[in-house]
Amino acid sequence: MKSLILIRHAKSSWDFPVTDKERPLLESGIKNIKKVARKALVSLPQKKTIWSSTATRASHTARLFCETASIGQDSIVFKDSLYTFDGDKLENEIRKCENETENLILFGHNEAITNIVNKFGDRFIMNVPTAGFVHLQFEQDRWQDIGKGSIVKVIFPKEITE
Repeated sequence: MKSLILIRHAKSSWDFPVTDKERPLLESGIKNIKKVARKALVSLPQKKTIWSSTATRASHTARLFCETASIGQDSIVFKDSLYTFDGDKLENEIRKCENETENLILFGHNEAITNIVNKFGDRFIMNVPTAGFVHLQFEQDRWQDIGKGSIVKVIFPKEITE
């Protein structure tokens, strides 16, 4: 059985003269990913592999999530290939995961995140928002073989009341 947690990067800013890949997080995005991490803490698997896009907004989101959830930031693997908005490309990267990995947490970008959720999940989600968390579970034992799975947990920032 495989478990995939997809987390869309937190809200970022368009107000800086930088490339898309270098866009920083907004303060509201920082607050939201911390809220999501606190809410997700009870449902995170003990053993996990963590991947993140190398884009500034995704890598900062991954670091903040791990810090808030007391996960060592040195466990994050930053992959340039995850800087994609294409669901098929993201799926190909996920299928390359080593089969020894039971639980993969991936920080990435939309439209790719929403496309993967809707391709493999058992219910339709119109849009995974920034800092959105979706946990999928698969019956298959190999990442190369994953098919339709089930959504076991969804955490969206606007739904968290603190």
